[in-house]
Amino acid sequence: MIRPDHARTLHALHAPAGGGLILPNAWDAASARTLEHAGAPAIGTTSAGIAFALGYPDGETAPVEDLLDALARLVRATSRPVTADLEGGYARDPGGVARIVTRALQMGVAGLNLEDATDTGTLRAVEDQTLRLRAARHAADTLGVPAYLNARTDTYLAGFGHTQGERLAETVRRGRAYLHAGADSVFVPGLTDPATLRELRGALGGPVSVMLLPGGPDAHTLLRAGASRVSSGPALMLAALGHTLTLTRDLLGPGTPPATPGPSYAQVQEWFIRDSSDSTSF
Repeated sequence: MIRPDHARTLHALHAPAGGGLILPNAWDAASARTLEHAGAPAIGTTSAGIAFALGYPDGETAPVEDLLDALARLVRATSRPVTADLEGGYARDPGGVARIVTRALQMGVAGLNLEDATDTGTLRAVEDQTLRLRAARHAADTLGVPAYLNARTDTYLAGFGHTQGERLAETVRRGRAYLHAGADSVFVPGLTDPATLRELRGALGGPVSVMLLPGGPDAHTLLRAGASRVSSGPALMLAALGHTLTLTRDLLGPGTPPATPGPSYAQVQEWFIRDSSDSTSF
């Protein structure tokens, strides 16, 4: 079901007056419902988490139909706006990107991430990426959904250039082009320095999204430095896997029952008991 109301809500959550958005990322239906019950006003997806849950490495290696099926189940599991990490668009050309974006929005997705990294680890040409972003925006407009388009650039993750100055300049160049092509914000994973974030925000003249990284500043520090959105990326899933590793080793070693401070079986069961004719009711 197309949800333009969710898209409008997602836009409002990024507004400076509200302090910006802290966005936790889910990887399946259960994690999406958990994040909702934890109080998340919106939910992102993690491409790495979904791929791992399907049994594939990250990076568009899973069959696209499996990825879209997983996205559909996740969206159905929550009443919150969902912004979907579509990686590079799961397509070779702008027309293919538009078709994937259309399918995602028809599922009820409210926002989209599209990145400029290729499967070889290089950065897509700016001209090529802007065409893909324009195609995504046109697809959303055709459906009447004001989707929040978060244009990711991997200048910092890929370590572009030989100096910090070159990296920042390329990020500004790409970011301005992406905003002009219809993106609502520029997503720069790997950027965690508050001073650089302030400089980038000023040079772009548009919203910037970043991702929390181990050892980096907390989300509120990044929002105060000018970020409109701070997402968790795959961190929550990796933490859940780490906790599962510890509990399983305790079970296989001393035989300790895997008791956790989390929700009970009865609570989680209740989360998923609902009228099958209404996919958004509880």
